Order: sequence, then C-alpha cells, then structure tokens
Amino acid sequence: MPEARSSTGSPTVRRRELGTLLRALRNERGLTVDQVATSLLCSPSKVSRMETGQRGATLRDIRDLCQLYEVTDALRDRMSRLAAEGKQPGWWQSYELDFATYVGLEADAAAISCYMSSVIPGILQTPEYARAMHEGGYQDYTDDRIAEHVEVRIRRQSRLTGDRALRLAVVLDEAALHRAVGGRTVMAAQLERLADISELPYVDIQVIPYEAGAHPAMDSNFNILEFDSDSSDVVYVEGLVGWLYLDRAQDLDRYWQVFERLRVMAWNPRDSTKLINNIAKLHRA
Repeated sequence: MPEARSSTGSPTVRRRELGTLLRALRNERGLTVDQVATSLLCSPSKVSRMETGQRGATLRDIRDLCQLYEVTDALRDRMSRLAAEGKQPGWWQSYELDFATYVGLEADAAAISCYMSSVIPGILQTPEYARAMHEGGYQDYTDDRIAEHVEVRIRRQSRLTGDRALRLAVVLDEAALHRAVGGRTVMAAQLERLADISELPYVDIQVIPYEAGAHPAMDSNFNILEFDSDSSDVVYVEGLVGWLYLDRAQDLDRYWQVFERLRVMAWNPRDSTKLINNIAKLHRA
C-alpha cells in the first residue's frame, strides 16, 4: 500500500483517506462488500459507508478489518490513526451545516478549481454579499442562523493565506459580475474585494465574457478539489436537489476537460481583473 502523505488532519478527509485504503485492501483480497459484511457481522451498507468516508470506523472495526485483510503492524497503526483522526471534531461541525462535508474537504484541500455561472464563490464573498445571498435564498433562515452562515464564509477564507495557502483557480461567467446581489453598493464592494483577492500569489480568477457565447458549463456550478493526502480527489456539484460528490476517474476526467476548456475560453487573469474593476465602477455609478 502507498505511504501516507502530509496533511493537516481534517476529519472529513481522514475518513475518506481511510475509506480509500479499506476499499483498496478489500479489492486486493478479492472480496465483495457482502462478504466483508458477513465476516464483520454487520450490514453491507455499513461497509460501503466506511469505504466512502460517510461513516467513521471504530477501533473495533479496524481490529476486525485488519484481521480479515491480514495487514502488517505498520498498516494497522496507520489505519488506527486515521480512524481516530476521523472522529475528531472540525471547527465547522458546531455550526450544523447542510454542506459540512464540503467545508471539511475544503479545509484540507491543496487546490480547488471552481466554476460558477451566476454568483461569487463562497470562499471569496464579502460578509454583506454572503448575507444577501442567504436572505434571498429559498430557506427561511433566522437572522441568527444567517449570521452563523456568514461567519462560516469568513472563517473559510483563512485558507487563502498562510503557510499552507490553498491554490485556487476560479472561472466565472460574466453574469456573476453583473447580478447586483444585495444592491449596487454591496456588489461594487464585492467586486473590488474580488479584484484584491486576485492579486494573491496562489489565486487565479478568470472571467468568461458574454462575447464568448455558449460554453459547456452554462447550466452548472462545480468545484474540483485536490488533496496532498491519499484521499481521492473529488468533484463537488451543488444544486437545488442537493450536493453531489464524485470521485470516479471518469467523472474527474470529464470535469477536468470542461474546466480546461472554460479556462481557454475565459480572459486571462490580468484582463479579467480589469473587467472586474470596470464592472465594479458601473455598480458604483
């Protein structure tokens, strides 16, 4: 099995890393999920949820799985460590977020490639823009609940700086710059903030101008998250029907192909920043 790479210890990512390892071990032994479940005297769904990282593994689970897969002592120690780290609370868990899984992934991602068609990505939003987004949403949140969501938005932005700054590549449709979320003043401040963030060394922001016409992601929003740990990379797709987390090789390949095509169609980062500033001035007018 591969050696573990460096990470910061997000419990969400540690569960996924352990799940990837468990799935690889099962496949190496030629066992099915049902066979493992029978051996562990549990349901097949429990085994599947451990392998996808949706459920943490107990130390007893690790003991039984290590016996079944006949792993080395070193690998047993690694699996036990991952299981323990997967049980640790993340800072975001106290907020009881619907999208807590995504925040947990983002907290440990090495790089994110993001496309948004009509709004500014959450990790780049100003507090006023974020509040307006929640006030205009379909969920009837209280003021206190909105304030918690805004606080989460701001805390997530710590990933943009520091010793382990996130490498962030964003492609926006020009429509996202014109929609006056929260009013013209709020939108102008948001775009000015966006232009400032574009100057950070690990952030690239590109805009697909209206004149580019049709493109392959007009009806979609997605993030591709990459990790330095042994957790598999994942595509996050958000919509009214819920959240999708895709990590099959064919899904990753398809979204990477789309994202690279979007980057080619978009203006380069420098010209995109100029466009962002020009549209900010229109909102200020």
